[in-house]
Amino acid sequence: FWLKPSASDFVAACEFLPTANARKRRTSMAVTKEEDVQMMLVCKTHLGTRNCDYRMKRYVFRRTVDGIHIIHLGKTWEKIMVAARVIVTIENPSDIIVASQRPYGSRAVLKFSQYTGALAMAGRWMPGTLTNQITTKYLEPRLLIVTDPRTDSQALKEASYANIPVLALCDTDSPLENVDIAIPANNKGKESI
Repeated sequence: FWLKPSASDFVAACEFLPTANARKRRTSMAVTKEEDVQMMLVCKTHLGTRNCDYRMKRYVFRRTVDGIHIIHLGKTWEKIMVAARVIVTIENPSDIIVASQRPYGSRAVLKFSQYTGALAMAGRWMPGTLTNQITTKYLEPRLLIVTDPRTDSQALKEASYANIPVLALCDTDSPLENVDIAIPANNKGKESI
């Protein structure tokens, strides 16, 4: 049941709010989080699918009347920060492989690799890239980033064989087998990726 707050409760709660000077002294991280969440809303990162994997339920905020699951953007932002810490720990950015077999993910993969220096694998994943040493395309990365665990399942399987950590953009219906860090997001839309 709801209790109606009185005016004295409101005044007592306002005592703990930061003043204007305290807001100016605050670090830019809190403002950045709010701006990032607003940008994620504009890009429709919060829209999931009608289906929800049981391992992705912890990232779901609620379900709409249409049955579409809404992703909690606060948790998405936290996972992005965790992923950023992991990416920063790798000294040589060319030891990171960013893979996507989806057409919308290809542009994002190429942009990410352009700005970070990571190795882009847009389009078809060549089987044996991480496991077959005889091939000329054999690679030994320190991190694999994929845009969809379902379509990039071959890359995930090879990374699990080679003990390579995997960072993945996961929708509400994505399987989380062999994914080490799952970033809950809409991986179907081109702006969201």
